[in-house]
Amino acid sequence: MAAAPVAEGAPAEPHDSNSSAESLDRLYPAVGSTKPPRKRTTSQCKSEPPLLRTSKRTIYTAGRPPWYNEHGTQSKEAFVIGLGGGSASGKTTVATMIIEALDVPWVVLLSMDSFYKVLTKQQQEQAASNDFNFDHPDAFDFDLIIATLKKLKQGKSVKIPIYDFTTHSRKKEWKTLYGANVIIFEGIMAFADKELLKLLDLKIFVDTDSDIRLVRRLRRDISERGRDIEGVIKQYNKFVKPAFDQYIQPTMRLADIVVPRGSGNTVAIDLIVQHVHSQLEERELSVRAALASAHQCHPLPQTLSVLKSTPQVRGMHTIIRNKETSRDEFIFYSKRLMRLLIEHALSLLPFQSCTVQTPQGQDYEGRTYSGKQITGVSILRAGETMEPALRAVCKDVRIGTILIQTNCNTGEPELHYLRLPKDISEDHVILMDCTVSTGAAAMMAVRVLLDHDVPEDKIFLLSLLMAEMGVHSVAYAFPRVKIITTAVDKKVNDLFRIIPGIGNFGDRYFGTDAPPDWSDDEDALST
Repeated sequence: MAAAPVAEGAPAEPHDSNSSAESLDRLYPAVGSTKPPRKRTTSQCKSEPPLLRTSKRTIYTAGRPPWYNEHGTQSKEAFVIGLGGGSASGKTTVATMIIEALDVPWVVLLSMDSFYKVLTKQQQEQAASNDFNFDHPDAFDFDLIIATLKKLKQGKSVKIPIYDFTTHSRKKEWKTLYGANVIIFEGIMAFADKELLKLLDLKIFVDTDSDIRLVRRLRRDISERGRDIEGVIKQYNKFVKPAFDQYIQPTMRLADIVVPRGSGNTVAIDLIVQHVHSQLEERELSVRAALASAHQCHPLPQTLSVLKSTPQVRGMHTIIRNKETSRDEFIFYSKRLMRLLIEHALSLLPFQSCTVQTPQGQDYEGRTYSGKQITGVSILRAGETMEPALRAVCKDVRIGTILIQTNCNTGEPELHYLRLPKDISEDHVILMDCTVSTGAAAMMAVRVLLDHDVPEDKIFLLSLLMAEMGVHSVAYAFPRVKIITTAVDKKVNDLFRIIPGIGNFGDRYFGTDAPPDWSDDEDALST
């Protein structure tokens, strides 16, 4: 994927596009003929890591490590790389090469092409006749760019506008980006705003010969947009070249690194990648170890609500904790406990008084849920076993999923995948996981919800069984999150397994074999 042009083109005119394209082949290096057609840059997130597929299962081979400390707060911001340079200089090709060479998950590519201002009716008419300058700083919504980049850098979820270059307007749909360990921000005006410059940790200017940039634009506009050489050159001379000379080239002095020849300069790209790797190493955190040594011997928090241990509840615990219990029995009584747990959690939601009329014509003073909506979010894979119980008692409930796995080399939880409903920030969220030992995975899931603007006091963490360590860890980091469970065990052993515990819930429920280093926090496959 190559750099995105930002100047809008002239309307197509009748011409022989084949002969024009052939004449350009003599100007352009032969190697370029094997490349795929160049496309406009779009903001995107590398949030789905490589997969290793076998005949029986899919193993996620990369994940996002913790971006917060044991207090639940972000300790270091994402690393932001700014890529500037002229139109068709190869900025996005360089960005792609950096991403591939870094080989780290959760990289966000943010393009200025997403942030053109909404045009007035008069400006729309100018754009249609090729008289509006899209290569001017005023064409971009810098306020929105800065606000978006700040949120991304803070680890928050953001919504990115989708710009329609055929109608010169923003589409109704917006794209959501989240999970930035590294942010690559590219655009011709990447260094044109003082406030924007403050957000960039590394500034790179891609310097490509003007003749090469012109030839790239000619090839693209002729082959992809049906225009002739005269029209493209006229547009280039009217807007693109003056903008480069006046606004873009002067920003080269602001760059930390200038990359001559763009993507062809592999030495410069290797040096950039080494620098970014060193910065990421300084940002590495060890959350689980900190949790294991903190908050011990404290009384259980007031935000914890434990289902009353009636003879019935204790009897079901006896069955599912028994190692001799068959899988069918384990599933049956686990589901019964889940239903009771969900009902108990729903009773803790906010309610308000209301009056209804009975069929006998009499008033009844009752109660009704006072929130907007309830959304369930399961921590895969064990948490998804609680979804049927929630659906059984909450009509039309929305469900989201988060996949968290333990890295067997670091012992840290890693975020691999998430899918959350739109506008989740307005809902009460039922966060579901069947067991919580240290609380590392639960903390990561809560942090994800907070990054998507869910208020802390609207998050309900539900688990069939928790260790005291996990309760303390979550409550200490997020004191307004409500923690709801059917039982709390006192100990966690050196392998982070709850004692006396329940075993690996996911493997007992799904009938799979547990790996030797499994943890009660994550029943998914270890990476």
